[in-house]
Amino acid sequence: MNTKFMLTCSGCGKTFSPSPELYLCPVCSRSNNTVLPPKGVLKAIYDYETLGKSNEDIISNNFWDLLPLNRKTSLPKLRVGESPLYQFDKIDGEPIPFELYLKDDSQNPTFSFKDRASSVVSAYAKENGISTIVAASTGNAGSSLAGICASQEQKAIIMVPKSAPQAKLTQIVMYGATIVPVDGTYDMAFDLSVEATKEFGWYNRNTAFNPLTIEGKKTVSLELFLQLNRAIPDYIFVPVGDGVIISGVYKGYEDLLKVGLIDRMPTIVAVQAAGSSNLIDNIGKPNFTIKPSQTLADSISVDIPRNFYMAQSFIVQYQGEHISVTDEEIVEATKTLASNTGIFAEPAAATAYAGMLRYKNQQLLQSKQKVVVLLTGSGLKDIKAVSSIINIPNAIEPTLEALKVVFR
Repeated sequence: MNTKFMLTCSGCGKTFSPSPELYLCPVCSRSNNTVLPPKGVLKAIYDYETLGKSNEDIISNNFWDLLPLNRKTSLPKLRVGESPLYQFDKIDGEPIPFELYLKDDSQNPTFSFKDRASSVVSAYAKENGISTIVAASTGNAGSSLAGICASQEQKAIIMVPKSAPQAKLTQIVMYGATIVPVDGTYDMAFDLSVEATKEFGWYNRNTAFNPLTIEGKKTVSLELFLQLNRAIPDYIFVPVGDGVIISGVYKGYEDLLKVGLIDRMPTIVAVQAAGSSNLIDNIGKPNFTIKPSQTLADSISVDIPRNFYMAQSFIVQYQGEHISVTDEEIVEATKTLASNTGIFAEPAAATAYAGMLRYKNQQLLQSKQKVVVLLTGSGLKDIKAVSSIINIPNAIEPTLEALKVVFR
């Protein structure tokens, strides 16, 4: 039995021993329904007091003491995480006063941030003798789980809304997973996957359902801690849909706080598409209301943000900030990012960059501040989204005269 960690309810605070069958707090989740964010999402906790007495050992052991796994050999052979952090000092040729860092998680095996969660879930399943894992996804989580499972000799079953981008569906099929298109939204696919988990006994990877997904996603914060030589960023811009990635970013820094390796939390900015801003729109509201999502950023297009309560708690507790950006800003940010840095990000990832640009234009980022933008997926995941700004010229005759006309 894994005694490294326990699970605590983000709502009532009750603590449980972990098991593959335990997803949500059995008390708080009793009143859950399919039209509101679920309550009772669990959070992994460690013996922070003991770990804090030798916190330098945590670093030398590559933060293994803060992961919910027993054996490093349980992790996939693929290189997950350790993504590059690039610094840039200009945008469109103009110097910027702050230090801009781009964390490029499109360099993961299946080209998205989701591999961090999939690798930990897959490893935990392996340690518990589980061979079949199911997930609902708009594409990235599904292709991630499919790829990681392929490397681990596990079976992946992926339920996707039929509107998911073709490139992501192609990935899922190529990795050998069983794909189940659902005639409905992501939220409908999510609910069906949970029902299937109960019916067939499959292990469920869904974010804001399986607590270990946050443990995988928090590794980005642990990497940033080392890559910035233990400096704490002034701002981290994070794209937000379900609220799990931002919760993972917070959880990583919270763990570092609890073991005494840092003394403050960075200001984390939740950036949502204006057409799908149900998480930030409901922060602090007494009654949760849903606005149907309509955005080209499919990876963060969510009607019911499944990790709303935990994300809200983190944002409020640590004085986080939030902003929404339009689809037009997202597309423009995709182009600006690519032409300035050579990083082609999918719309969901560019959403975070668009949020940073808004802060920059409003002069909210000050001189010498360290500003990190989390880029969560490759632009090749969904080229249709940027088709409106792509203009490929007609072919020319293969002659120097024809070429001179082009550059006249």
